[in-house]
Amino acid sequence: MKIMLTSMLALGAVAIAAPASAEVVTLNFEGINSSYPSTNYANILEFYNGGNSSQGTSGVNYGASFGSNALAICLNTLGGNCSNTSRGGVGDPNSQRGGLFFLSGDETFLNYEAGFENGFSFNYVSLSYAGSVTVYDGLNGTGNLLATLNLSPNAGSCPGFSAGFCPFSAAGVNFAGVAKSISFGGVANQIVFDDITFGSSVPGGGNAVPEPATWAMMIGGFGLVGGAMRRRKVRTTISYA
Repeated sequence: MKIMLTSMLALGAVAIAAPASAEVVTLNFEGINSSYPSTNYANILEFYNGGNSSQGTSGVNYGASFGSNALAICLNTLGGNCSNTSRGGVGDPNSQRGGLFFLSGDETFLNYEAGFENGFSFNYVSLSYAGSVTVYDGLNGTGNLLATLNLSPNAGSCPGFSAGFCPFSAAGVNFAGVAKSISFGGVANQIVFDDITFGSSVPGGGNAVPEPATWAMMIGGFGLVGGAMRRRKVRTTISYA
């Protein structure tokens, strides 16, 4: 019984050493507006939280909920013209038609109640005004401030896409702690975000892997399990001698 308990404790050490979350999640804001192209922008609302946008569309349930002023803007492509904003054909080909922006207030919030760790990133474009993104460990921009990114105007030229807000640039940050909300700030109707990524400092950053120190802890945990199993075998042999 003692040996079995030792083995169980060793397995527990391995479980504790494992990352809290190895999944990287990216919100690309595609399919939120019920049709494309369209200038009838949808409120995102619970689209990524098991519910619907203001236009009745729904996406994958990532547990991400948006403030009431968060809108999905339609982005220009070579096949559709619906705003003054475009990816210009740059980046993920499956993330070219929609982005996040707001038309009222000076910020909008995203809540991620389950929390995420390690990093946060996105693509953005602004023509003339600075913006900012702030990460908190509480919901609705409460609790401790974990990270802030100050964003400068970055729009350039995207010939053929009829968009002054183009192209987008990547921004990201690593932080310590567990984040639960993000504020996207700037001048209303003057900044657009896309490819919001939880768990990576690079937009659409792929699946995270354990850090070297974590691997070392896991290997050590497996060593404890192996040692306990060997001791169990020796004691069993002696008891039957």
